Amino acid sequence: MGAMKWRNNGVTIVRATSLNAVMAGPSGRGLAAAVDFAGTDGSKTWLGTISLRPAAKTGIHHHGHTEVAIYVVKGRGQIRWGERLEFAGRVGPGDFVYFAPYVPHQEQNLDPSETFDIVSVRSNNEGIRIDLDAEPVEEPETIF
Repeated sequence: MGAMKWRNNGVTIVRATSLNAVMAGPSGRGLAAAVDFAGTDGSKTWLGTISLRPAAKTGIHHHGHTEVAIYVVKGRGQIRWGERLEFAGRVGPGDFVYFAPYVPHQEQNLDPSETFDIVSVRSNNEGIRIDLDAEPVEEPETIF
């Protein structure tokens, strides 16, 4: 009987086809929650996929008290951060990036013809994104 309680609880498999349908859907947001853990014992975690279109970039933002980590699946990107995005680091497949709470940042797709695809994990499922009105520096300091 003990093993049967895990049959429908404890493991969730999210098929790529279901995420792809959301990513390509009419909203065109480029963001799909794989698992948001709402109503479960893991309610403080959000896991999803993000795809930036060729040569696209996000607005300058932070995620409040949320910690965020990303894993680059495909593409060439640049992460900029700081009050005026004065720091930058290039990332590619296999790289991880951690964002501490309240850090202003921006993700950029450096490729003019391919998407920049990442997996994101957030320390909560509140969906916090605070857009900032800041003038970025023209030439950020590259951090290796």
